[in-house]
Amino acid sequence: MQYMKIFLFITIFLLSGCSLVVKNEATTGSTLKSQIDKIEFKSILMSVSNGWKSNDARLAANAFTLDAVYIEPPNQQLYQGRQEIFEFFGGESGRKNPMNMTWHHILFDQQNQIGTAEYTFEYKGRLSHGIVIIQISEGKIRRWREYQYRSHSQWDVFIGPSNF
Repeated sequence: MQYMKIFLFITIFLLSGCSLVVKNEATTGSTLKSQIDKIEFKSILMSVSNGWKSNDARLAANAFTLDAVYIEPPNQQLYQGRQEIFEFFGGESGRKNPMNMTWHHILFDQQNQIGTAEYTFEYKGRLSHGIVIIQISEGKIRRWREYQYRSHSQWDVFIGPSNF
């Protein structure tokens, strides 16, 4: 129950009060895509999870900007830049065991280019359930901030009774 309250608070805060300055081609001369929509956001999430599942660190890391930050506060995990994130995801040799990410609820604020999603992560038989808040810049993940909780329970049991 406490987990759901935290998730709802963070989601409402992000979707109601957060704003970013988004660069576009007209002001920067960049040919990179400035804004994405919800379908493209889901596609980015799937690239990360497909890369993890197939043990392809490059596929997963390519969803991030060159200067991206991947963090689990307070610095439980902190990786800066696509190369460091690539190494964390397994690098050239991959991890000994593939990772598995299942997305549950995905929300995306197109105007501010911020999204959030609930997930179940599995690695070496251990489950973690959590949420991630993602800032998009020029069509890629610029900032990934996750909050997770280790559990022996499957998702349906972990979240308890739910009306959504």
